Amino acid sequence: MAIRPEEITSVLKTELENYRNDLHQVEVGTVIAVGDGIARAYGLEGAMAGEIVEFEGAVDAYQRPIRGMVFNLEEDNVGLILLGSDLKIHEGTIVRTTGKIVQVPVGRPLLGRVVNAIGDPIDGEGPIPETGREFKLVEVKAPGVVARQPVREPLQTGLKCVDATVPIGRGQRELIIGDRQTGKTAVAIDTIINQKSTHHTDKPVYCIYVAIGQKQSTVKSVVEMLKKHGAMEYTTVVSAPAMEPAPLQYLAPYTGTAIGEYFRDNGMHALIVYDDLSKHAVAYRQVSLLLRRPPGREAYPGDIFNLHSRLLERSAKMSDALGAGSLTALPIIETQANDLAAYIPTNVISITDGQIFLETDLFYAGIRPAINLGLSVSRVGSAAQIKAMKHGRVARVLKLDMASFRELAAFSQFASELDKATQAQLARGQRLTEMLKQDQYEPMAVIDQVMVLYVGANGYLDDVELSDIKQFEQQFLRFVHERYPEVPDNLGDTLDLTAQNEERLRAAIADFKSKFPLAD
Repeated sequence: MAIRPEEITSVLKTELENYRNDLHQVEVGTVIAVGDGIARAYGLEGAMAGEIVEFEGAVDAYQRPIRGMVFNLEEDNVGLILLGSDLKIHEGTIVRTTGKIVQVPVGRPLLGRVVNAIGDPIDGEGPIPETGREFKLVEVKAPGVVARQPVREPLQTGLKCVDATVPIGRGQRELIIGDRQTGKTAVAIDTIINQKSTHHTDKPVYCIYVAIGQKQSTVKSVVEMLKKHGAMEYTTVVSAPAMEPAPLQYLAPYTGTAIGEYFRDNGMHALIVYDDLSKHAVAYRQVSLLLRRPPGREAYPGDIFNLHSRLLERSAKMSDALGAGSLTALPIIETQANDLAAYIPTNVISITDGQIFLETDLFYAGIRPAINLGLSVSRVGSAAQIKAMKHGRVARVLKLDMASFRELAAFSQFASELDKATQAQLARGQRLTEMLKQDQYEPMAVIDQVMVLYVGANGYLDDVELSDIKQFEQQFLRFVHERYPEVPDNLGDTLDLTAQNEERLRAAIADFKSKFPLAD
């Protein structure tokens, strides 16, 4: 059978038209040293800072290639941090660049999932669905001043003492600081649980909890508690426990922030908890010292301030032109013996917009949450409160009375006799302190908070025994919702304690006090 020349020409033309040049260039190097979560490689002259590299023949338990990240660019070698175990990497292992900067999956499919520091699921519920999933760089530049707007929209924590005295706004960075075992994580978890109430509105808050250097059992208990209260539906947990290498603990908060920025940049609202940045700083110090970066104060590298600054500056309230989304940060710092003047605490205090200081003495005295209202502050202030809360007869009176109580309590222990006015102020302060106590995992709706705080701040508890305050509060709220439902309904509609609302509330209080205690 003869083949005509025009047929050969036609086939060649078709093949040439469909030809695609799939060749791509990769840098190849050789590992010259490895250990403690870091490696050094010879070659890789064209590697970029932050680029992902892969090690030939090294896979993890899920048969995924073990990756690394370019961290140090030196004259004769490249310093890498390993994003996995170093047991299968040894001197002489071939390492290749990928041309990609470290990025992680983001989007709604991550809600309800537990992922590691590079976004891989570790909850045993299978891979993250591809539908709706995007990828985002873990390190991006924080929004500039023009891209932001002032923080003025409340983010309710459900904690009376926080929402009334140190309010948090959407887009704010509020530090939670205190010694170990003082309830720092509890404040953050209560705030996440309280965001369930926002998912009945058109402005829900999605949550990211980043666990850095925690015990795995602690992370598991947090996840179980979030599931129990229905909070995992809108929460992503990024876990880099103590057993993980230091590089993964270093990367975890940046991964969590990238997940939160997806919501922020798409006109939605997100809350991120970093638990905690003290361990994050220690992990970064470990990596830096192993890579022979010069140590500074307390052996931390000189850019430790920049480390946390470029992380926390990414939390912001975006301008209306960019969708008005927000990312709110609650970083946690652990102190030693209440020393707020230590290196890392002062760094993070100066970056954030206020701090909630939890004190050991208050915690052991039974005041929970153990917030020291004298040293706690919100630099956003009443701009992040609803009108009803910042009313002159609610939060403002409460803060003044608590300030007077702290001052008098400090001096009254040295006085033998006190006048009646001083005794009355001390009694008021004791009752307000008792009223501000709140059980863990029981956040309170902001309207209920306003009603309870109004009762305390206006002297209606002055004749109630300290031991009866909790019972008074519980029965009062139940009484108002059952007998005077128009009071919370009107407060919820207007978010303002108008003269009419205040008159109705006073009538409800007077009616309740005439019947207290109620029969069960």
